[in-house]
Amino acid sequence: MQTPILEKYCDARLPWYTIYPTVPEFSASVGVKACENWLSRLPSNESVSLYLHVPFCRSICWYCGFPTTSTRREAPVLNYLAVLREEIRLVAEQAPQALLVSDVHFGGGTPNLIGPAEFLALMEFLRRRFAFTKTATVAVEIDPRTFTMEMAEALGNAGVTRASLGVQSFDPVVQVAVNRVQTEAQIAAALENLRQHGINRVNFDLMYGLPHQTVESCVETASRAVAMRPDRLAVFGYAHIPSFKRNQRLIEQTALPDTTARAEQAAAVAETLVAAGYREIGLDHFALPDDELAVAQKAGRLRRNSLGYSADTCKTLIGFGASAIGRLGDGYLQNEVATGSYTRQIRAGHLATSKGHRLTDEDRVRGAVIERLMCDLEADVPAICAAHGFDPIPILDSAERLAILASDEIVDIEKGIVRVRQEHRFILRAVPAAFDAYLAARLG
Repeated sequence: MQTPILEKYCDARLPWYTIYPTVPEFSASVGVKACENWLSRLPSNESVSLYLHVPFCRSICWYCGFPTTSTRREAPVLNYLAVLREEIRLVAEQAPQALLVSDVHFGGGTPNLIGPAEFLALMEFLRRRFAFTKTATVAVEIDPRTFTMEMAEALGNAGVTRASLGVQSFDPVVQVAVNRVQTEAQIAAALENLRQHGINRVNFDLMYGLPHQTVESCVETASRAVAMRPDRLAVFGYAHIPSFKRNQRLIEQTALPDTTARAEQAAAVAETLVAAGYREIGLDHFALPDDELAVAQKAGRLRRNSLGYSADTCKTLIGFGASAIGRLGDGYLQNEVATGSYTRQIRAGHLATSKGHRLTDEDRVRGAVIERLMCDLEADVPAICAAHGFDPIPILDSAERLAILASDEIVDIEKGIVRVRQEHRFILRAVPAAFDAYLAARLG
């Protein structure tokens, strides 16, 4: 990819478009009352997804951009679990009936810091408060450094069906530079423990653009990962925004690869994974042909939500825990980000919603266009607008950057159908940004 194109379109400030509108557009005017109202009006004939955020780690990785704190003690985790259960009770009571759950995701932080007995108890509590479908998916993010055989057994007994392992890089120099030192043996042991307990669907998270990374070290990491044959891999580009995350200030900025080097790393990893039989999924995922994401993509029903790419077709995602984001029928909601504020709200008997966004009809149209671009690298704008009762002309005309993207041969546009050229997958975010009605005002 040409350096001028990369410099023009690789803007770290561009959203990842897991949701639209994005969190900076959320307002405190949409709070607890809206959450209560939206929960009470959830349809009884549709299943929902649940997300539970665990904001604790044993140590903080310097690249991390998620809300989490480090703790060596068990007490903060146990106290948090008690509050989490109370929030689950409050939400369940607001719903008009026992909600049907088809998908559960534990994220963080490090969800496997929850002890085996406590995790089993939490899953039992969820199953008492909600009606799980027989085929419900339960996924857990795992730090291999703190994962035990006992925890693997508990996950299996709790009905967990998928696990995501944070690998990032096998290069020891890179690991030291980002404060995440772990051995290949630890990854292999975690994978073996999961498979021994019936959890056979496993994801690996890899990263490029980290300090001291090279094309060679990225390919070496990808090759080692492929040898373990996970079902899918997420390959994220590190976004260095130290003004936003203080822990990123500990990273040596001069050791970070430049934009061209990052693109070369991303391309080399993609080439390695595709050669090993994985299919490219959207912006940054790769999956074996029989994985849920690959099947969903082939069928045209791949989704994008606050957790990333998903085969989950639920319209409703309820977020539990500090900072958790959910989507109900009328819009998006986010809990208090700070664990202390979240705890105080729940202990006072209130939901912890701190802000949100009520979707307009135009938001829904633009969001649908953005989701298809992020999932399929293609969006039939007239068809999407027709499905929402919208005139496509104003939507297309307002996307002023589309003409520039077309002239730079990033996209092809034919009869309102926008297609991103495959060779520009690395800068995909620049295309949905053209349909983001809020972005220009935010970036200035």
